[in-house]
Amino acid sequence: MVKQHELKPPHGAHRHKRRLGRGNGSGRGNMAGRGMSGQKSRSGSGPRSGFEGGQLPLVLRLPTRRGFKPLVRHVYQLVKLEELEDCFDAGSQVTLQELALMGLIRDPNKPVKVLADGELTKALLVTAHRFSASAKAKIQAAGGQVEELEAREETEAETPEAAKKGTSATPPEGKEG
Repeated sequence: MVKQHELKPPHGAHRHKRRLGRGNGSGRGNMAGRGMSGQKSRSGSGPRSGFEGGQLPLVLRLPTRRGFKPLVRHVYQLVKLEELEDCFDAGSQVTLQELALMGLIRDPNKPVKVLADGELTKALLVTAHRFSASAKAKIQAAGGQVEELEAREETEAETPEAAKKGTSATPPEGKEG
């Protein structure tokens, strides 16, 4: 029976650390495996990563991408008037759920913008987050109505930085100021 105090790793599983710089008889004396003398042979960190001896480094020689990426980007699902003309009957109510059922938009929870591409001859009650000015005019000219939804505003707590901090930009209910 094996006892706990008799347990050892199998032979060859544990390798001893090589002792460098302990004389020429050890086989790793003299320069201790560091090559010839210079900055990299001394103790300490050595030159920073990416340093090319004062030459303009590769990172600065490559072209850069300009501009920025907004943290909160509003991407609207686009619907054209010609699509509304083809899919809906006169007098019908066009909601986000109806648009999703007809396959004109993918997600009824994301914002929708109606564009004025094509002609509209039917009177429709169209509900969306945004309308182009000419689309709004064409819908009203056909005898329809436009209902603009408020876009859901993202608070600071929903942005990536605030999520990392675990803070909220809005004060708790009942406590203002």
